[in-house]
Amino acid sequence: MALGPRLDIRQSQSLVMTPQLQQAIKLLALSNLEIDAFVAGELEKNPLLETGAPIDSAPNADGIDAMVDKPVLAAETGGVDELIGQGRGEADAPLDVDHGADTFIDDGPTDGLAAAVGSGGIDLLPGGSGEAIDFDSFANPDQGLQEHLMDQARAALSGMDLLIAAQLIGQIGETGYLEANLLETAHGLGMPLTQVEGVLGVIHGFDPAGVGARSLAECLTIQAKEADRYDPCMAKLIDNLDLLAKGALPQLRRICGVDEEDMADMIRELRGYDPKPGLRYSTDTATPITPDLFVNPTPGGWAIEINGATLPRLLVNRSYYVELSSGPQDRASKAWLAECLASANWLVKALDQRQKTIIKVASEIVRCQEDFFNKGVAHLKPLTLRTVADAIGMHESTVSRVTSNKYLSCPRGVHELKYFFTSGVAASGGEGSVSAEAVKSHIKALIAVEAPEAILSDDTLVDMLRAKGMDIARRTVAKYRESLGIGSSVQRRRQKALRGKAA
Repeated sequence: MALGPRLDIRQSQSLVMTPQLQQAIKLLALSNLEIDAFVAGELEKNPLLETGAPIDSAPNADGIDAMVDKPVLAAETGGVDELIGQGRGEADAPLDVDHGADTFIDDGPTDGLAAAVGSGGIDLLPGGSGEAIDFDSFANPDQGLQEHLMDQARAALSGMDLLIAAQLIGQIGETGYLEANLLETAHGLGMPLTQVEGVLGVIHGFDPAGVGARSLAECLTIQAKEADRYDPCMAKLIDNLDLLAKGALPQLRRICGVDEEDMADMIRELRGYDPKPGLRYSTDTATPITPDLFVNPTPGGWAIEINGATLPRLLVNRSYYVELSSGPQDRASKAWLAECLASANWLVKALDQRQKTIIKVASEIVRCQEDFFNKGVAHLKPLTLRTVADAIGMHESTVSRVTSNKYLSCPRGVHELKYFFTSGVAASGGEGSVSAEAVKSHIKALIAVEAPEAILSDDTLVDMLRAKGMDIARRTVAKYRESLGIGSSVQRRRQKALRGKAA
């Protein structure tokens, strides 16, 4: 065989992730609010994209919102060009979605209200302008803790003492505790430590009582002095909070030199104090969860609907494309315009298929967990991503992306889609299994009704759960109990004893 260079032609196949497919996969994992932010960025980059007007949510006569035995889904029919014109282009190439097997609702539950307001059917303002009430305008911005303390400092102090107070107040956390080192603060200001401590003593007299404390014991001490209840016995009780936490009441009575009645009265007094006095002036508000899906009962089953109020509606401005393409342009401009059109069309189709995929996955979840929606968490069944993926003909990774960072609103509250995927506990009879969330619900319910004189141990809980048909080990009960934030039987007995004394 001769040795030398030669040319060979070989044919091979490989799976390549195109940029469009990568974008579609990315969109599946985003929540509705994240989609809104993503689309806002695309609107800035692509001149052919624009937001569409809200679509009326009233059902048509051609079968929209028709009830079926399974969860009710609905979608409007139409050609590709027509749907793209509406901002809901039909996909030419499926992204793991069977178009013939599912339909979906494209409108949000508030669209009907918006349409009624726009048409003059509902007037939300006394003046009859037809505009919605801006509830944020009624919010009274609460004064923060720092401002509240500084107002008191300006009224009580002046000169260098006011400067020291401003320095200390700036280092008080939102719970009301001082997070500064007095020696370092005095050194930084070039002031004697005694003067800094004196200013801190003045701050301790500010409202709310207990602010500026450096420990829980000091915070309770300040409040006890404010209530004129700080006697030697209370001082000893506050100095031994660790024993109080352990429920060592006999030892505490000996240390404080009081009888059982006086000890109960002192504990009741401590319970009335605020361990975090600064929080009452906190201006932080919890961010509400915006659901991506709505599940509501209907006479024919469960209606599943995408929250269209949080989703942008995109349109491809074809008239603008025709106007630009008909004008003079060089090769680079023509290529850029074609790329913008392709990108706009793909984004519209990808968003449309994202909604279809989410509806399809949610429909299977509702079908598998129908007992939960009808009867409650105690009837939640074990469910895995593979079970749902096999049932709807998708890959397990696709189901995982769909259920990430998305929430479902139903009559039983707002739940993350991942909440419905739980491991199972074997049933006592050997047939079937019970969801781990259902077992936790039973444990929580049993402990909630236990009597103070008959605290349930983990072994007792195991016997009671097995009587209900749940074959579970003691260590599993302990793990579930700890995940619920419930203490052991010893801890619960001490807590109930303390509550009984305080009552």
